Amino acid sequence: MKDRQTRGKFGPFGGCFAPETLIPALRQLEISYQRIAHRKRFRERLDYLLKHYAGRPTPLYLAENVSRYIGCSVYLKREDLAFTGAHKINNTLGQALLASLSGKTRLIAETGAGQHGVATATVAALFGLKCQIYMGKIDWERQYLNVVRMKLLGAKVVPVTAGSQTLKDAINEAMRDWISSFKNTHYVFGTVAGPHPYPTIVRDFQAVIGRETKRQILQATARLPDYLVACVGGGSNSLGLFHAFYHDLSVQFIGVEAAGHGLTTSAHAATLCRGRPGIVLRKQRSAAGPDVAEHTVVGWQELERHAGRVHLHRTRTAVGHKYAVHIRKLNNLMVLTRTVEIRRVRLFEAYVAACRVDAPVAPGREPVAAGHHVDQVQSLG
Repeated sequence: MKDRQTRGKFGPFGGCFAPETLIPALRQLEISYQRIAHRKRFRERLDYLLKHYAGRPTPLYLAENVSRYIGCSVYLKREDLAFTGAHKINNTLGQALLASLSGKTRLIAETGAGQHGVATATVAALFGLKCQIYMGKIDWERQYLNVVRMKLLGAKVVPVTAGSQTLKDAINEAMRDWISSFKNTHYVFGTVAGPHPYPTIVRDFQAVIGRETKRQILQATARLPDYLVACVGGGSNSLGLFHAFYHDLSVQFIGVEAAGHGLTTSAHAATLCRGRPGIVLRKQRSAAGPDVAEHTVVGWQELERHAGRVHLHRTRTAVGHKYAVHIRKLNNLMVLTRTVEIRRVRLFEAYVAACRVDAPVAPGREPVAAGHHVDQVQSLG
């Protein structure tokens, strides 16, 4: 047990606190990742697919109107221009390639807003793999257009009616499926969460965002940015952006969390700002809310939390982010769903105003949350 807990650690966070029934699947995945994903042939094939299939590198755009509005240079990493309309394709391509080379014939995944489900169904069609997507019934109804897209791509979409009928319940159902089918099934987990090795795998496949950003900003300005800004839900886009800059001491990270109905209530998703250390979703991280006891094993269930957008509706957050807070590398900006007035208001107000002055910042399906599209700020003035 101790060996499982020490693998995949991010400082004091992370590890693998998993039920015994899940250990064989996780261990097989870890061995496959270590054996296959670091081979030169794998990297070359993935790089080819990212370039010619997903459309990378995505542009780093100088938002001139936004920059004039807030008085500093703002660059946007245009992940919305990647194939399927979000950064999700980076991770799903990598995991589908890994699954294919591991002899798997079926992909399963959870999805909330539907973007990860669409990306998974897309790569399943590319690699000729069967695909089954679990989606909470509530998310199914409010994101039905993405349900149609997944079905058109050949995926079977299963509405989950248990519990709160949202993302956490979809994850639970996908995990149960995987426990009994892992010999021929790969679970394409979408966030930098869950038990080891998933946080490492998702981070590694999303790190292309930060590597490109670093190269592009140096070409454009001959210097590193002062700040990187991204929303923090499950953490895949933000940790993908931050990872390449971890050792650049001059670069600060700003993570934007959803404060829901307010941080004095239990209806928020600000796990980094208001969470306590705990063991949730089978790994040690910050869990939302004052009512989660320190180091409480929650098991299969998570507490209900609220965010204005489904892709920020998370009880837990990426362990890499929690470690960044721990070493004072990440500064968190809390954003209320219905109220603009909060600390560091200038950044959020600038985002809202930017929607009206610069088209790439305009709200869309995935990048509607404050800060999601403002992926890089060179200076906050």
